[in-house]
Amino acid sequence: MRIFVYGSLRRKQGNSHWMTNALLLGEHCEQGYRLYSLGHYPGAVPGEGAVNGEVYRIDASTLAELDALRTKGGEYQRKLIRTPYGSAWMYVYQRPVDGLTPIDSGDWLDREES
Repeated sequence: MRIFVYGSLRRKQGNSHWMTNALLLGEHCEQGYRLYSLGHYPGAVPGEGAVNGEVYRIDASTLAELDALRTKGGEYQRKLIRTPYGSAWMYVYQRPVDGLTPIDSGDWLDREES
């Protein structure tokens, strides 16, 4: 299975250690989402724009660990998207974004420039 990550799970980011057993397939830009800063990590919500990230091949145990990290408390919901590498899971932010800072570039790595 595959997963699309766009924030702290990306290479050289704070939670990239969760991806130790994953195989990087390549970069991807997912249209139809807007990226917001939640402080130390981002959230993508449906909207105008695009989100840049990476697609990885992962195993079931890695997905279960990521679900425990991302979906507890209903903060994110997993959604299946299409990528050039095949279908992949994406974590979509589920809470209101009022008052949050948008990342206009759509790229968490460029958040300081937004």
